[in-house]
Amino acid sequence: MLREDLKSEFDSLMPGHPRHSTEAGATRRTALKAALGVGYAATALPIMAQTAIKTSSEGLTAGEVTIDVGGFKMPAYRAMPAGKTNLPVVLVIQEIFGVHEYIADTARRFAKAGYLAVAPELFARQGDASQYGEVAKLIAEVVSKVPDAQVMADLDATAKWAAANGGDANKLAVTGFCWGGRQTWLYSAHNKGVKAGVAWYGRLVGAASELTPKHPVDIAAALSGPVLGLYGGKDSGIPLDTVDKMKAALSGGNAAAKASQFVVYPDAPHAFHADYRPSFQKDLAEDGWKRALAWFKANGVA
Repeated sequence: MLREDLKSEFDSLMPGHPRHSTEAGATRRTALKAALGVGYAATALPIMAQTAIKTSSEGLTAGEVTIDVGGFKMPAYRAMPAGKTNLPVVLVIQEIFGVHEYIADTARRFAKAGYLAVAPELFARQGDASQYGEVAKLIAEVVSKVPDAQVMADLDATAKWAAANGGDANKLAVTGFCWGGRQTWLYSAHNKGVKAGVAWYGRLVGAASELTPKHPVDIAAALSGPVLGLYGGKDSGIPLDTVDKMKAALSGGNAAAKASQFVVYPDAPHAFHADYRPSFQKDLAEDGWKRALAWFKANGVA
């Protein structure tokens, strides 16, 4: 059974799509994720469209790296302009499917814009998200078992790694999608060094639990850097009243909270930036991307 506070993320993936199984994606076996950031997670195949963007790694240093987190070797995908140092850093936080091709491509897009982008595999301790063929099973067996405290520590280690490998520790940003959107809000309050965040349709409210003791609405008043929230008006998993609750919480917070903003695209569904899925909305994704880069620049990251 799915944990109640993750049910909305599951539901938002389901409407209009075939059953999420490896059989449904059998015709696209060649697209399966073979290594970190290469190919797509098995779970994603049944809901894939044919619109996936491919960003070249020409002029970049890109590929898998290993980040030490208290002795645990966490894999991550890194992309950066080749031969450059003192780069602004952006931590790219995955969806429930882990660091597959879409997340790696997003990191390369940031690298093309002049960033050192790092996407850590935040499910590595709990399991290999790429090998699951059903969304419900992936969430129940992997995603729902990931403690927020673990995620915060892994992102801290990633930021430290980036600062030691070509990044500027004083220019730190964070962005994430779906599951990663929620973590973007949390990390923007957790790490005092975060200058700005961009959360793409991340869940804002939920029930407290041992693994998820607080949600974005609970920490909204104490952000370290302002967050831009990019949300869809027709997102079945994130009701607009929760956006209103978050806005109210932000309005009573510190300077970074008050400076945070939302852009709600009225006709956008969940995952409108995910170019490999039928939910992709090209014009809105491009608008959101421009807003994200402008947000980071306006807040001293780039």
